Amino acid sequence: MRRSLSRIRVRYAETDQMGVVYYANYLVWMEVARVDHCRMLGFEYRSMEEDSGAFLAVTEAHCRYRSSARFNDEVEVEAWVSEVRSRTLRFEYEIRRAADGELLATGETLHTVTNREGRMIRLPEKYREYFPPTTRAE
Repeated sequence: MRRSLSRIRVRYAETDQMGVVYYANYLVWMEVARVDHCRMLGFEYRSMEEDSGAFLAVTEAHCRYRSSARFNDEVEVEAWVSEVRSRTLRFEYEIRRAADGELLATGETLHTVTNREGRMIRLPEKYREYFPPTTRAE
């Protein structure tokens, strides 16, 4: 199972009044890591949308918060594909503070492959090689 690592520096605008990263930003960081992961696999996510008309619509998102990130912390988001089916992909994530490796959050997103009209389709053949079939047990 191939994993990618994205680094993000917490911006002031991502924090709340208490100086803690606002919870929804973790989902944004997962998206950044997902796009980086596709690039690491060898293709640009945007190309899949433009060339094949295939979109990865988020149908489920889960995040479990463990510890707080704060302004100017550098965080690392590790991403990997944990499950592949003909019409869905599951990504998993671990978010850590880069300075000390503390686990800040874990999460996962389930994506349904759709066309431009939002109808479910199979993952295009051209992109199947990037996502070899796996199961959650692997």
